[in-house]
Amino acid sequence: MESRIDYKQTSPDGVKAMWGLEHHVHHCGLEPSLLELVKTRASQINGCAWCIDMHTKDARAAGESEQRLYALNAWRETPFYSERERAALTWTEAVTLVAETRVPDPVYEFARKHFTPPELVNLTLAVIAINGWNRLAIAFRAVPGTYQAPAPL
Repeated sequence: MESRIDYKQTSPDGVKAMWGLEHHVHHCGLEPSLLELVKTRASQINGCAWCIDMHTKDARAAGESEQRLYALNAWRETPFYSERERAALTWTEAVTLVAETRVPDPVYEFARKHFTPPELVNLTLAVIAINGWNRLAIAFRAVPGTYQAPAPL
């Protein structure tokens, strides 16, 4: 596989804007472990190998279990996730597939039970961010496998 365009070098201001959103997401108060699950799940739905590689590595570096990462694609059939995580994953799937789902009211009500309004907006911004990164990586064929997660603190 060969990359089409190095989008980071080709549009540094555009990527800088994306990093601005990413910075907000990382400092909005949502649990880092939750964010990595959301990023990985959206990336699975979108088929973004680069982002799946990155976010599973980041999740493991942050202490996430192999079991939960391996089962993420079938999270509904497992007991490994909290109700808050299930609400976030349901929301992530609906927002990622917005053209198909229109984010149904029951999904919104489930998310509202587990997230405050500011948290739900920030969760949505996290989903928007990862979907944007997925689209860049997929469109320009970012080659997975070279990303290294930061060392655990």
